[in-house]
Amino acid sequence: MVRLFIFLVVVLALGWGFSWLADRPGLISITWQDHLIETSLMVAATAMVALVGAAMLLWWIVGVIWTSPYSVRRYFRARKRDRGYQALSTGLIAAGAGNALLARKMSLRTRGLISADQEPLIHLLEAQAALIEGKHDEARKKFEQMAEDPETRELGLRGLYMEARRLGANEAARQYAEKAVEHAPYLPWAAQATLESRSQSGRWDDAIRLLDQQRMANILEKPQAERWKAVLLTAKANDRLEGDPKGARDDAMAALKLAKDLVPAAIIAAKAWLREDNVRKAASTLEGVWKLGPHPEIARAYIRARSGDSTVDRLKRAEKLEAMRPNNIESLLAVAQAALDAQEFKKARAKAEAAARMEAREAVYLLLADIEEAETGDQGRVRHWMAQALRAPRDPAWVADGFVSEKWLPLSPVTGRLDAFEWKAPFDQLEGPVEEGSLAADTAIASLPPVTVSEVKPEPRAEEAPKPILVPVKPAAQEVKPPQKELAVAAKTPAPANVTPKDGKPPENEGEPVPFFGRPPDDPGVKDPDAGQPATRLRLF
Repeated sequence: MVRLFIFLVVVLALGWGFSWLADRPGLISITWQDHLIETSLMVAATAMVALVGAAMLLWWIVGVIWTSPYSVRRYFRARKRDRGYQALSTGLIAAGAGNALLARKMSLRTRGLISADQEPLIHLLEAQAALIEGKHDEARKKFEQMAEDPETRELGLRGLYMEARRLGANEAARQYAEKAVEHAPYLPWAAQATLESRSQSGRWDDAIRLLDQQRMANILEKPQAERWKAVLLTAKANDRLEGDPKGARDDAMAALKLAKDLVPAAIIAAKAWLREDNVRKAASTLEGVWKLGPHPEIARAYIRARSGDSTVDRLKRAEKLEAMRPNNIESLLAVAQAALDAQEFKKARAKAEAAARMEAREAVYLLLADIEEAETGDQGRVRHWMAQALRAPRDPAWVADGFVSEKWLPLSPVTGRLDAFEWKAPFDQLEGPVEEGSLAADTAIASLPPVTVSEVKPEPRAEEAPKPILVPVKPAAQEVKPPQKELAVAAKTPAPANVTPKDGKPPENEGEPVPFFGRPPDDPGVKDPDAGQPATRLRLF
């Protein structure tokens, strides 16, 4: 566009000049070697312009002829370079597609058409071809050459980092990432790897400083950066909780400001407040997180905040949590467990059954089994709830990369990824049974067997009661026949004393006579195993 404008300006200027000369006629006389040349001004100007144009054309022709060898060489060189770049592009595409044969063929062709000094991507193509062919040593050598070149340093360091990770050389991978961060702190992979390595070694301050640099460089978005910083501050607070409770409290509270629903930070902050005997602050911190999302660990920490509280006081605190988040399974389970500890079985059973109807899972049925064991002691009903727990879905837990942990961790022990743990049900859970659209909890509660009550027979009247028979039992050491007075006293014993208990231990009163009530009159009695004669029958009335 600019050139067109300049061309138009020049044409207009020439036209205006010739017009100006035409309006002002005149003669030009030139005397040269006894020759007089006279012409008009317009003809002279036209001849001058034509002469200049002819000179320029002649100069261009001479220049083309003079530079023709170089132009020919440049033409063939450009053609060769274009063919080389075409081969390089084809090779990189083949390497990305996993075609090792074509990638190696294009690599050789590219090296024959383009010099590696002119195009560093040839090293990348050769390294990728070596990786596809399984020649990892050759690939590492290529990456090392690329790492020495300032133009390809970042690419070479990334290749070396990936190879170190593949071999499990975590320390070497960390060093490559650290070196890459020194030269290019804006690289996401290097910053992420360095952040994870510093976190794994417990260098929380260095990790937080690097995270701030990434945030300032706009490598990470603000929500992600704040979340990771909260996780790092929580991990730092956890390490400082025993030695520096105040510092741990400050870090945990700072983490809660960045991530208000971070449960581990709230628990650590509450523990730090309790170390300072500030129960009100601890409770306020836990309540704030509980309102955002009920969590069983929050409930346990809140209910047992004061070690000297009675079970009734703990039940009241659990009911306070339920009032904050009603109709929530975690609230119901917390109240049910506190009621069980306080021996209020009716409330515990009602809350646990409500939780089962809301979400039938393993912990609910196990709690119902505990309630059954404490209230009725009926093993049939206990086994019923245990069977339901076996078929119920698993409870949520801290899960990261398939690893289930009993407590929260800042990093995944499998991959080392930051903020990997989530509170959710493990992947290998069993889904709860659903039949004909009804909830599994309703079916389980409806099929609960009745409480088994041991039958107690009423004492017969004197005229209708059969006469008891007392049978003396010899001690294990020697045979001693007890007198009738002792037998009469033993007959008043309410339960048999020589029945072996479940634990297998012999009763303390083994060998004493045991009354047998309710025998018919024609009972032959119990024979003495030593004498082979029927035992003596003694009648009290």
